[in-house]
Amino acid sequence: MSIGVAVLGSTGSIGTAALRVLARQRERFRVVALTAHASADVLERQARETGATFLGLVQGNAGRRPRLAVGPECLVEGATHPDVQIVVNAIVGAAGLPATLAALRAGKRVALANKETLVMAGELVLCAAREGRGEIVPIDSEHSAVLQCMASAGGRALRRLILTASGGPFRGWTPERVARATVEEALNHPTWRMGPKITVDSATLANKALEVIEGHFLFGLPFDGIEVVLHPQSVIHALTEFADGSVLAQLGFPSMELPILYALTHPERLPDDGVRRFDPVAASPLTFEPLVSGMFPAFDLGVAAGRMGGTGAAVFNAANEVAVKAFLTGRVRFGAIGETIEAVLQAHEIGPAKALEEVLAADRWARERAEARCS
Repeated sequence: MSIGVAVLGSTGSIGTAALRVLARQRERFRVVALTAHASADVLERQARETGATFLGLVQGNAGRRPRLAVGPECLVEGATHPDVQIVVNAIVGAAGLPATLAALRAGKRVALANKETLVMAGELVLCAAREGRGEIVPIDSEHSAVLQCMASAGGRALRRLILTASGGPFRGWTPERVARATVEEALNHPTWRMGPKITVDSATLANKALEVIEGHFLFGLPFDGIEVVLHPQSVIHALTEFADGSVLAQLGFPSMELPILYALTHPERLPDDGVRRFDPVAASPLTFEPLVSGMFPAFDLGVAAGRMGGTGAAVFNAANEVAVKAFLTGRVRFGAIGETIEAVLQAHEIGPAKALEEVLAADRWARERAEARCS
């Protein structure tokens, strides 16, 4: 019998990639539920193509679409649908947290692209997985790489994790030039094609800070055991060092379809002719550079917020989301993203993050503070 899948955020870049993978794996998986933020027409087209029976729209109205659930609660409804066994959470930002918690408490596998879920409320998410016997399998290419390396390590203990970052479009620029970067320049990523928010996060390296925090929770490593190096080719996604000193790496051309496929099938590997075959000659040369402290303020601030514990990471994430939106809409310059995050973190008094209400309260406070600064 085929496995039922919900794709939350199906009209975004990760969601559409997931649907391409699922279309090639129809014998194993069937699409049951789809949700989108506001793209009702695209959602309906996807439903016709996939046969999904549950459709949810976060913003908008049902109009003449009687089977369309409308409102933020549709995310939880889709994530806990009784015919769904795997939830692909491709929602951007903090909005993905309630659906992740609900799916895990319902015993689902969550194929997680929404890294903000673990950043905001890592302890809560892990607790929900334990209590509900749910499962978290990362879709991020870096954390998927780590998981694949660990599966091949024969039970050896993970000692150090090295995440790679392309350096984004501003690698080699001076800080002064970066601070004046335009929206068009920030969205011109050299190796990945992604949605606008994550592309800007890749330019500031806030995305890599989110991944460091995510790795801390997913793999139980202290922050001192997670390093980041620049790797402009984006071919080696992560390196894992084990207790015996051996290092394993996972390689692949930049594409989200392979980590999506692995998140769906883990620990199995299914054939998929749609994934580009690796060619080491075409991928050469592969180079690494150190990540210089101070060059990417959002990265430094994000890792520091993660080290703070409690509500620190939730505040970092919220301030970053607001500042990035303000930059994309022309309200602030690129350099103001890091400045906004720093100001909000400095004003925040770290509190516990053991209950959802505490996390959401910190998130609201940070958004209000960041909005005021960006207005």
